[in-house]
Amino acid sequence: MSWSCRRPEHMAPPEVVSRADVLPSRMIEIQTRMSERAVELLNLAEDQPCYLLDVGCGSGLSGDYLSEEGHYWVGVDISSAMLNVALDRGVEGDLMLADMGQGLPFRPGTFDGCISISALQWLCNADKKSHSPPKRLYTFFSMLYSSLARGARAVFQLYPENSEQLELITAQAMRSGFTGGMVVDYPNSSKAKKFFLCLFAGVSGVLPKGLGSETVDRSVASQAQYTGQRCRFKVLKGKSVKKSKDWIMEKKERRRRQGKEVRADTKYTGRQRRPRF
Repeated sequence: MSWSCRRPEHMAPPEVVSRADVLPSRMIEIQTRMSERAVELLNLAEDQPCYLLDVGCGSGLSGDYLSEEGHYWVGVDISSAMLNVALDRGVEGDLMLADMGQGLPFRPGTFDGCISISALQWLCNADKKSHSPPKRLYTFFSMLYSSLARGARAVFQLYPENSEQLELITAQAMRSGFTGGMVVDYPNSSKAKKFFLCLFAGVSGVLPKGLGSETVDRSVASQAQYTGQRCRFKVLKGKSVKKSKDWIMEKKERRRRQGKEVRADTKYTGRQRRPRF
């Protein structure tokens, strides 16, 4: 597989892109580190084997780390080629061929936790005419919520394309019953920056701090938590929240630079009006 700057999910469906090619050693190292961080965010009981779900398990690299930590696991992936590689490698977990956008066929309360590395963003693409990203995300999160024991966590490492994609993902997770939010490691670094969606099933927990947050610029968020209302992730992109005063002022300034007629700024610009009854 050639690792170009293009996003893999824009090249072809996951069952086509995720072929059985051998990953470069550098990619294996990165995958292992992200798996380690995801397990850390699960906050599992120490010295106690757990039964975990690995969504988008691929060739089983994340599963190898779970086995090393003494956990039992089930891996789910849409690519039969990648699962065949996992079988050839002799991974210790059980493997299942399935499209996570169609849900997960597990009994309620089966798993003590769930991790997923670089897979969730694939559900935001419509690879077929019948695919609706919001519906597929909701189906996945709903059945995942059911399959987790109450109080368990699910941690997704993902590469969001933009803030709208983050909103779509978290809104569907929230609709499914989860609480939680986004943990961002090294938010000031373009290379080391990593997004982890940390979800709580059945209980509301405290979001862990992102790595590197002690040296982070206050203008960059290392956490974004949601509970009962939709969460805005514009700050992660450095953009103002839509309809806010800053957003309005930025829009007016752009229109002025374009030579368009714009109303003069006053003390009332961007002020929220009281609702009329």
